[in-house]
Order: sequence, then C-alpha cells, then structure tokens
Amino acid sequence: MDTEKKIKKVVIAGGGTAGWMTAAALSKLIGKHLDIRLVESDAIGTVGVGEATIPTLHIFHQLLGLNEQEVMAATNATFKLGIKFENWRDVGKDYFHSFGTLGKDCWAAQFHHFWRKGLDRGIDFDIGDYCKEHLAAREGRFAVLPNQDRNHAYHLDATLYARFLRKFAEKNGVTRTEGKIAEVRLNHSDGFIEALQLESGELIEGELFIDCTGFRGLLIEQSLHTGYHDWTHWLPCDRAIAVQTEAVDRPVPYTRSIARESGWQWRIPLQSRVGNGLVYCSKYMDEEQARTQLLENVEGQLLSDPRVIPFRTGTRRKHWNKNCVAIGLSSGFIEPLESTSIHLIQRSVVRLMQLFPSRGICPADVDEFNAQTLNELEYIRDFIVLHYHVTERTDSKFWRYCRTMPIPDSLAHRLQMFRESGTLFNYEADLFGIASWIQVMLGQGLMPERHHPIVDLMGETELENFLASIRQQVRRQVENMPSHLDFIDHYCKANLD
Repeated sequence: MDTEKKIKKVVIAGGGTAGWMTAAALSKLIGKHLDIRLVESDAIGTVGVGEATIPTLHIFHQLLGLNEQEVMAATNATFKLGIKFENWRDVGKDYFHSFGTLGKDCWAAQFHHFWRKGLDRGIDFDIGDYCKEHLAAREGRFAVLPNQDRNHAYHLDATLYARFLRKFAEKNGVTRTEGKIAEVRLNHSDGFIEALQLESGELIEGELFIDCTGFRGLLIEQSLHTGYHDWTHWLPCDRAIAVQTEAVDRPVPYTRSIARESGWQWRIPLQSRVGNGLVYCSKYMDEEQARTQLLENVEGQLLSDPRVIPFRTGTRRKHWNKNCVAIGLSSGFIEPLESTSIHLIQRSVVRLMQLFPSRGICPADVDEFNAQTLNELEYIRDFIVLHYHVTERTDSKFWRYCRTMPIPDSLAHRLQMFRESGTLFNYEADLFGIASWIQVMLGQGLMPERHHPIVDLMGETELENFLASIRQQVRRQVENMPSHLDFIDHYCKANLD
C-alpha cells in the first residue's frame, strides 16, 4: 500500500451500535472531505444487549453536539449512578460500586485512609455514605443540576440508540448500503483490503475499512487472520442468555449484578421495560440449566424469546491490521460486568480520529493505535478479574476455581499494595479511577491492613468532625433531589412513537 495515497473512501462493514457510533463521529467531526459508506444487512441481527453505559459517554455526545434529553427520550433511557453487586463477596453479602468521588483526599493519601482509621475508632459508616452518587442510588433519587460534574451514565435501548445515530450520520452525509457481504477482496501484492463484494454483486471499494461485523470479525479475522489473545483462563464465562421483560416496578438508578452459582445475572431498567440476562460458564452449567435459572429470576411478562450468545473473552492481537480497524465486538470482548462495551467503541473511534491516516497509512501510527488499545484493555481486564478472584464464595466449583485461579501479575501487584498499605495510584490509561477500585476491593472483602501515617496528624476529634461534615454534606445534597422516576418524567420521558 502506498503510504502517500490519501484516504478518501471509508467503508464501515456492519451497523449496530459500533457501526453507527463510528459513522456518526467520523461524518460529524472529520468527514468533510471523506466518502463514508456503511454496509449492513437487515437480515443480520445485532447483539444489542449492552444497555448499560458509563459516564464517559458524555464526552462522545458533547463531541457530536447531542442533547442529553433528546437522546434519552429517543432511547427509552433511565439514569445510572452505579452497579449493585449482590452475592459477589458471598451469598447474602451485597455492595455498591458508584460513580463519583469518595470524600476528600489530601496530597499524600486518598480519603479511604481517613475512613479506615475512622473504622478503628468506632466511626462505622459505609464508605458510600461519603459519596453523593452512592447515597442517591441507594435512595432512588436523581437530578441533573447546572454545572455539576457529569458523574452519571445511562441505561438505554441499544437498538434505538443505533437508530438515533443512523439518522444523525445520514444527515451528515453517510451513505448506507443494504446487503450481505459475500466476499472481502484483498490486494494480491500487499494483502490490504480493496473492496467488499455484496451478494447482489455490487462492489464497495475503499481505502480504509472499519470492521463492525460483531463476533464474526469478517474483515479483521476471517479475511486478515489477525489472531486473538484468549483470556478465558482469567475470565471463564463464555455464554450469555438475554431476555426482555415488562417493567413492573419503578426504575432504579443503577444496574443490578446478581452473582449466581456459575456466573451472574444482569437486570437493567429502562423506562418501559427491563433488560435481563445471565452470563455463565458452560463448563459448569449447560444451556438448559442457564435458561431455567434466568427465567426463574426475572419479573414481568417476557417481551422476547431468550437468546443464547456464545462469546470468548479476549482481544485481537492487532486492532488495526493493514487498512482495517476493528471496532466493537469484532475487536474482542470483555464481558459486560462493568458496562465497558460502548465505552470501548467510543475510545476506538476517538483514537482512530486522532491517528486518522488522511495522507496514507503510516506503520508508526498503526503501532501506536494497537499499543494504546491493548494497554487500556489490560487495565479493564484486571478490574473485571478482580470481581471474580477476590471473593469468599466456596459454594460451587465455578467460584472455587475463580478464587484459586492464577491472575495477571499486574493485578496481583495492585491487590498486594492495597492489602498491605491501602496504596492505590491513578494510571493514565486506566479507565477506572481510584474510587472504583476502592469500592470493589472493599466490597469483595479486601480491607487494607493499615492506613497512611499522614492521617495520624489529625486528632481524633478533628477526624470525627471531618468525617461527619462530609456525611452531612452528602446527605443534604441527596435530600434535595427528586425521585429518579419523577425526574425522568419531567426531563426525558421516552418518545417511542
């Protein structure tokens, strides 16, 4: 491939959330001189169960100039302040991982060191009592206030979200072509993709191809044979069963993650329905058992037939290979325990735009894209493994395996530091901040053996007053919020006509 050849034609293979997020961003932000075409078939379904997000989606919407209320009304969305983890530490032991910050840090030590000493002095309050989002979620309250930090995310209908972004992208010049891809044509001399041939015979030529074909990886793997880093020895679940049900209760502002004998169940409340699913390991549970367990633990009438989704946790050896960039499920899969799928689409799209090969594909840029992507994924992987490995559960073969399995050295180091001294550091590429790591490690039962010595410079009365003032401030803020549902009805009631 001639690196001096300008990229003018971009072809996106596949629609769904990944395809239309990519199309929307490219067309709006850098598409003025690009011919962008998206190829998808109505006959090929999308996975479309990833209905929970994290707060970074605000950045994407701000880049595109999207209005939060319009997006939420169009996608049947509710607000999300975190995830309630039930039975993860042990059966009957629950905790909450919220967005936002915990208390007030000092220059040498984070807030949890002050909280830890408080426990030793009998000031026994959940660490979530020092976080506005944590308390609001538990009490079912929510509000978007002027100039506040955007420490909330959404539960949304992924199919409606893709439809919303499709309209946006087409207004910005993206051409959609309906059809199934029959063949991926490669250049004989350098192996780069030249064109996609559809079953109709139409040939879609391009210079840069984006693979959004889902788990199939039609371009990145089936055609370019890129290879895969398999992470199933750390993340053994390999199946999901998903089903939608009618809403029977007021929607809560958080996702529920309920640990089961061989995996976990999600419950995601939208305005008019609930997304449900069971992620499980087929080594310890067969499909019929999984289906029965899921259907016995949902509420409301079924709105869809249960769908089985096989997957393999891991990631492509390269996310950008030759003139093909894999985005979404085609690039790999980390199970949806912390709602990272849509975030990873967003990060890949933004990174591609930052390194966009407008004057031709440069190997150094490709290498940088791949290195950054893998680095980011490994941090997320470690955070997910933490939930499984640091547990007190011994009630099934699955949990006994997770407790004793070898873990990545990077995670083992982080756990040892926190256990011995409560030490945590922010790493630039780590999606999850210190507050997230603290909440999950504490929630799973890992308590630091000591606090930072700087805390001892604060007298006991001063410490007690310091902690009490934060709790009181958090309580006052939350008491001024309306209920989650009342705020939705006023702010972004679904418009599904």
